[in-house]
Amino acid sequence: MMAIELHMNLYQDWLATVKNIFDGSGQPLPEHATAKQIGLAYYIQNTADLEEAEKLRAANEARLNEIEHTIRANFEQIILPDILRQTRYAGDVFRFKWIYNQGEHIIEECSEYRIPL
Repeated sequence: MMAIELHMNLYQDWLATVKNIFDGSGQPLPEHATAKQIGLAYYIQNTADLEEAEKLRAANEARLNEIEHTIRANFEQIILPDILRQTRYAGDVFRFKWIYNQGEHIIEECSEYRIPL
């Protein structure tokens, strides 16, 4: 079996997307904003209640971390065979990223494998 490199930090991908959205809106977040501050800034747009925004932020972080855990736990037995079956990728490096493109997806950048959420 080949030595596999698996790279993934889905919550950080989501945070980077949120920062890009704010940058593109002309209201950039502070450069050194924490993960919590970025998440709160996103959710506070839809609720004026800081406590509710924090619950939504924490739930999203937990959800993305759980998805990442599931991918890691099932990679060799389920996901890798599916990548090999559906793509022509034959490498041993896998970089999973969270993206939003007409809905949430996890993409594996090297093989272009996509997991819609």
